[in-house]
Amino acid sequence: MGFFEKTGKLKAITFSYDDGVTQDVQLVELMNKYGLKGTFNLNSERIGTRGIITRVNKLVSYYKLFPEDVKRVYEGHEVAAHTLNHPLLPGIEDDGEIIRQVEQDRLNLSELMGYEVVGFAYPGGGKNYDERVADLIKNNTGIKYARTTVDTDSFDLQSDLFMFKPNVYHVMNYDRLMEMGKNFLELETDKPQIFYVWGHSYEIDYYSERWEKLEEFFNLISNRDDIFYGTNKDVLL
Repeated sequence: MGFFEKTGKLKAITFSYDDGVTQDVQLVELMNKYGLKGTFNLNSERIGTRGIITRVNKLVSYYKLFPEDVKRVYEGHEVAAHTLNHPLLPGIEDDGEIIRQVEQDRLNLSELMGYEVVGFAYPGGGKNYDERVADLIKNNTGIKYARTTVDTDSFDLQSDLFMFKPNVYHVMNYDRLMEMGKNFLELETDKPQIFYVWGHSYEIDYYSERWEKLEEFFNLISNRDDIFYGTNKDVLL
């Protein structure tokens, strides 16, 4: 596990956010304030698009960052792939199209960022991955890890990085976020452990108090000498 060999620390915290929306600007500023690192998963063919999304009976902007802003906004963090245009991959029968959606997105983002993109997050909700899709990505693309949307209670290292399970979906389960965060801080361990938080920054706008609560969480888990704060790539590879 990369972070242990590099730092000697046994605990690591990392974040992952999908879709490359303009709310990421505020999120990155907040993460930078507390010395936290994240990975941002983008659909390269949707960069710069505009839309409105409705959840919990509230309209929220779903504006994607423009290409010329992406590199600047995510400086110091990691950009990873999320497919070209956000299809549900298990529903695609053509293996070649699955590979194209992932690998071309990876290549597009690598060119945009000026470094090789190696991470991936499966798009969509519900059953958005399976063994077939994971094997196609592992064996036919330059992706080195792929995050699912299935949460696990365990902080243990995972053997399968192409069906990687995070710990908590931050906005939609704030109580779990705080509880797991406190448990992780109190954890005494003799083996590497990872606390992995994921979500979408636009969802924070659905609840007026959630930006403040997220900062409360960031303040809680930051600046710990025994914890490594890194991007997904820093922590997993």
